[in-house]
Amino acid sequence: MSKDAQNTYIIGLDLGTLSGRAVVIRASDGEELGSAVMDYPHAVMDSQLVAGDGQNLPPDFALQVPADYIEVLEFIIPQALETAGVKPDEVVALGIDVTSASVLVTDKDGVPLCEKDEFKNNPHAYIKLWKHHGAEEQAERIVQLARERNEPWLERYGGELSSEMLMPKALETLEEAPEVYQAADHIVNALDWLTWILTGNLTYAAGDSGYKRMYQDGQYPSEDFLGALNPDFVGVFKEKMPAPVLPLGEKVGTLNERGQQITGLPADVVVASGNIDAHVTAPAVQAVEAGQLTAILGTSACYVVSGPEFRAVPGLFGIVDGGIVDGLWGFEGGQTAVGDIYAWFVNNCVPPAYHDEAKERGMSIHDLLTEKAATQEVGEHGLIGLDWHNGNRSILVDANLSGLLIGQSLATKPEDQYRAILESTVFGARVIIENFEEHEVEITEFVAAGGLTKNKFLMQLISDITRLPVSTAVSTQAPALGSAIFAACAAGLYDNIVDAANAMGKRVKNAYVPNEDRAKQYDELYAHYKYLHDLFGRENDMMHDLKRIRREARARKSKE
Repeated sequence: MSKDAQNTYIIGLDLGTLSGRAVVIRASDGEELGSAVMDYPHAVMDSQLVAGDGQNLPPDFALQVPADYIEVLEFIIPQALETAGVKPDEVVALGIDVTSASVLVTDKDGVPLCEKDEFKNNPHAYIKLWKHHGAEEQAERIVQLARERNEPWLERYGGELSSEMLMPKALETLEEAPEVYQAADHIVNALDWLTWILTGNLTYAAGDSGYKRMYQDGQYPSEDFLGALNPDFVGVFKEKMPAPVLPLGEKVGTLNERGQQITGLPADVVVASGNIDAHVTAPAVQAVEAGQLTAILGTSACYVVSGPEFRAVPGLFGIVDGGIVDGLWGFEGGQTAVGDIYAWFVNNCVPPAYHDEAKERGMSIHDLLTEKAATQEVGEHGLIGLDWHNGNRSILVDANLSGLLIGQSLATKPEDQYRAILESTVFGARVIIENFEEHEVEITEFVAAGGLTKNKFLMQLISDITRLPVSTAVSTQAPALGSAIFAACAAGLYDNIVDAANAMGKRVKNAYVPNEDRAKQYDELYAHYKYLHDLFGRENDMMHDLKRIRREARARKSKE
């Protein structure tokens, strides 16, 4: 640690799916002195283009308004400083993380095309959020062609490619809105766009580039490959993504005039290269050693772990050298919905009497259902589910899969269903963990962060079902703390991320340990989960057909 870290402060920024948050961190020990949170004014646009003409959006769209990010930063940074009692001139650096593969198109100056009159009513001119699955057809074509050509980079993405990635989304824009694509000087992930706006320097973060922008071993997919996909796609990386790639924890620059206006901070504040919200959490929970799996559990779930050597693991979201920390290979898997499924259930499937009881008792509906579910024996509800309400990210990489719950009867209660849904998401996590282990990526510890760690019953479920000790984040804003840790390195306060993580990160080690009796009981349920997983994920096309039938029905309706 540099002596300069003793009395200096860092701002960590975390821009998630629904809101942005800022924390003020003391650089010497990671102490959180103040924080602020703000929801995005337009939230996620997945049914209507509310920022434009209000048009109905196609199925599987998920868009955001770029200006919402700026508005949130203008509020949360001064607010966090005020609550911390820290003056702007005492801040030396800021770091930022954003949901990964949230893609937008801009002009040469970084102005999003949706802010131009000619494109304000075009959905493709807005941010395509990570959970935008409109590019599924393009993703399937990319994978098919890569397999035919034996493209070496496909192995780095588990042999599949999610429609959440940048390349399918860019190809979708070209083919569905060529006027937007042609007008775009830059196609950029949101985390790089924000550091560009704040400093005036366009760079790409190495971790995000490897995982989401198809940048492996210093190069992108070849021009020949791009041309075989679509002749007009040639040059997409060379012409629309020409900036240099910076390692994690590197300095992008200092605040330019606009950056100073947005943040209220002085010009000499260092801005670190951006990072993915999941990956940036690892140092915040001191999970930077090989085998420590960091699980970010919120609306979705991301699982990242480092290993000493490259391993070809199918069904992953990315395998990147130095993707989490320098000197180790970073492996990423995930689930496209976890907390989102819980929210869907309480918003659509719980009768008013339960909501009334929760209100009377002064507790959330989630807490009430958890309390009721926790009194049951393992398997007492007689249910088994599949957690694919927003498709499957790992290990099937298939956005056309859907949720399932088997075993319901006239005696089934909401708490039965809720517990089965909780269990299904943990079974999905176990599939991912076993997939790591089957391909020689060691998992020694499950380190949980994110909003769902507040649910102690869920945390114990994870430990019992996976048979792993579960450690938990101390910080309630772990991604923002992680961003601050990388910013501390960018400012030269620490020599490397491991040292910074040891000084500034925190976790409660082995907060939950597995109960072997319950683990054995869950093994039987898990066997049924695996059967359904392989049946509907690999052998039966019913879910695909239902998605197709829905799309066709909606298309007919839109023509009426």
